[in-house]
Amino acid sequence: MNFKLSCCTLAVHDLDEALGFYRDVLGFTVREHAGFAETRWVSISPPSQPDMQIVLAPPDMHHGASPADRHAIEDLIAKGLLGRLVFETDNCDATFERIEATGAEVMQEPINHPDGVRDCAFLDPSGNVLRFTNPTTNRPDTRLTASTPRQTPPSTE
Repeated sequence: MNFKLSCCTLAVHDLDEALGFYRDVLGFTVREHAGFAETRWVSISPPSQPDMQIVLAPPDMHHGASPADRHAIEDLIAKGLLGRLVFETDNCDATFERIEATGAEVMQEPINHPDGVRDCAFLDPSGNVLRFTNPTTNRPDTRLTASTPRQTPPSTE
């Protein structure tokens, strides 16, 4: 079976504000403005991945959600608990400096992790977490392969 991710949805409080951030601060390309009835959304793509779309959508785009559900979604967005995207970059520090210079809200300055990854994080205007990561030169190979033995947790019996 062969497949790849082509689209994901990110809930945002203010579509125009989110669009400005992703387009003007991050340099994303607008693919489509769409909508029906009173709901609208925008599809955007990272510059290096034109075939991958991120749909920026308001909480009311969740069809069948009650007003209480929509309110809960809005609360989760505001707390940074609902949306999280991770982007790979060739230079975490340069990416951090460029985005920070726009006044974007910094969540984490660039740091090295024990697994050989350097990353930083920002919040978009709705509170969604955006991480920017790049491997460091001493990154261990942690990929699983078909020959990697599966780890089985110890029995609790």
